Amino acid sequence: MHNAITIKTDAGSFNAYVAYPAADKAPAVVVLHEVFGVNDDVRQTCDALAEQGFIAIAPDLFWRQQPGVDLSVTSEADWKAGLALYMAYDRNAGVTDVVATIDAARHLPRSTGKVAVMGYCLGGLMAFLTAARSNVDAVVAFHGGDTEKYLDEAPAVTAPLIMHLADEDEFITKAAQADIKAALAGKPNVTIYSYPGCNHAFSRHGGTHYNAEAARTANDRTWAFLKQALSA
Repeated sequence: MHNAITIKTDAGSFNAYVAYPAADKAPAVVVLHEVFGVNDDVRQTCDALAEQGFIAIAPDLFWRQQPGVDLSVTSEADWKAGLALYMAYDRNAGVTDVVATIDAARHLPRSTGKVAVMGYCLGGLMAFLTAARSNVDAVVAFHGGDTEKYLDEAPAVTAPLIMHLADEDEFITKAAQADIKAALAGKPNVTIYSYPGCNHAFSRHGGTHYNAEAARTANDRTWAFLKQALSA
């Protein structure tokens, strides 16, 4: 089952897609989208999380610029539109929106109160920043672009965190990946997985660089991690 909810903040209100599991009570996962907004890929991700027993909530991160963004991953025009939104996106304001979504997730009638944040690309970066700047029970970051620019915030990340990096990511250089790993090395709450031969967004449904085997491995690792981190 799925529906939409409205999340209210001091700056205004925005919508979020919500997918529910069969259970009467469940932990929640806030799913942060790429440059394409809350599109079919994100909805599929939320629905898969619901099948795994989580309430999945995908907020509209671009609501301050253009509410309701839902772009195709195969359209060149949509790619350009998404990149323009990405370049103008206010990441600091975005963290406040994610925190508001976390709070809403904790108070949903069917929520256990446990909440994780999981993001992809832009959403992966926002998951990392949210982990550093707020309280959340667990964090999953898939190929978070520009994470290397915020590594001074790494010491503030205390929640359990797993990160998925593609070795051949065309947007996160090998040097950037090395910096990320070095900054997070020795933190017992952090695990970083690398995927040899994979490009950026290797788990994106219908994406050009989709790698079924790597996506399955990453998703299995993610689901197991979330089940352990969000258990009562």
